[in-house]
Amino acid sequence: MEKFLCSRLDGEEVEPTVLWSTGPLKHRGRQRCEAEKQQQQKKKAVEVSSFFRCCFTYRQQNQSSPVRSSPVRSSPVRSSPVRSSPAMFRPLRILLSATKCPLSRCCSGYVSRMRYVNRLKEDDDACAAALQNGRIFLFHSLSPLLQHTDRGTFRTSALTGSDLQPVLENLGSDGSLLKESVLIGCSEQNQAQFCLDVGELDQAAVEERCGGTFVDLRKAFFLLKGAEAPLVAKGQALLRWHQTNGFCSATGQPTQRNQAGSQRFCSSSSTTYYPQMSPVMIVLVSDGTRCLLGRQASFPRGLYSALAGFCNMGETLEETLRREVAEEVGLEVQNISYSSSQHWPFPHSSFMVACHASVSPAHCQVDVDHSELEDARWFSLDEITCALQVKAPPRRGDPPAIWLPPPHAVANRLIREWADRQRHGKDGP
Repeated sequence: MEKFLCSRLDGEEVEPTVLWSTGPLKHRGRQRCEAEKQQQQKKKAVEVSSFFRCCFTYRQQNQSSPVRSSPVRSSPVRSSPVRSSPAMFRPLRILLSATKCPLSRCCSGYVSRMRYVNRLKEDDDACAAALQNGRIFLFHSLSPLLQHTDRGTFRTSALTGSDLQPVLENLGSDGSLLKESVLIGCSEQNQAQFCLDVGELDQAAVEERCGGTFVDLRKAFFLLKGAEAPLVAKGQALLRWHQTNGFCSATGQPTQRNQAGSQRFCSSSSTTYYPQMSPVMIVLVSDGTRCLLGRQASFPRGLYSALAGFCNMGETLEETLRREVAEEVGLEVQNISYSSSQHWPFPHSSFMVACHASVSPAHCQVDVDHSELEDARWFSLDEITCALQVKAPPRRGDPPAIWLPPPHAVANRLIREWADRQRHGKDGP
């Protein structure tokens, strides 16, 4: 038989409760066995006591934290020793002795930020207060305000609400424009992030006062840092949604937004509208040794990408994928595996679901529907490797070259995943 110890939740020194669990002990000298058992018991009791003390302290701190959406109600800690069964204690024993992970991982900063954002969506007063100290990303007719870097790329430019308010007033706007800001997230420093379209103001004047340039997001999207690109895309998508959903589709009456901009409400029909994305399947098809890429007539010269198409009403994702491949290139896919997803802002908000799929090598003859695609063909691993090395699209006068979507695009991730599998001898999707 083997003993385990458990002490009080608040960590106070008390007589430990003895928990027995079945399990054979190796036959050793009695004195040596008892000494080792006592050392192990003391060590485990200290670990358990420290664990619960940290959890109890963390809970007290979070109850007083301003970023929580609501106070946590829990019963007070009892002063009597904890009575537990062996079954209850074993997971904790595993946690302490096996994982050895920091206790902060139980309630991460990510969880706190998400709860803070959710609170701002539900509480207009809290959101209005956060707007004063939050970071506001400006747009002009849906073009974001960006700053040029020495490397020829862009970075975002943002102002706090308290700094932006006098700028807007000096440019002839009343105080209500700032309230049109839309919540888009929360930084790792627990600072709320908003976006605001100032299209009613003079563009050059705003650029001069705010120290940046309003740039078409199509041109700047792939020249932003990895973390900034989706943030700006999300802001543009939310602003566009508010601009195109100002009236109720049932009554034609104006809709009213909440302070965070996470919804619009029609009082006439009691209907609440939420921002939506259109689901799109994007797939990289392989025959085992090659992958299939296509291009539309509107693509820049030399650009090839994975096949993609919108979901029809009533379709599953798998049905959409099979239908799109059949329609565009005349192939019937077999195995399908999920890869990843991405919000895509162009031309309107789409939810890209990326997958790999395979076709039989005996039935891989491509039959392109030219009303859908300009071209589609198979690429070998060597061709893909060369195309991935092209860092920028060819300029006018340069020899023609095949190039692929940039790293921010989920199509690039699909192609790189396929290439890695080919290099490691994995032919499946």
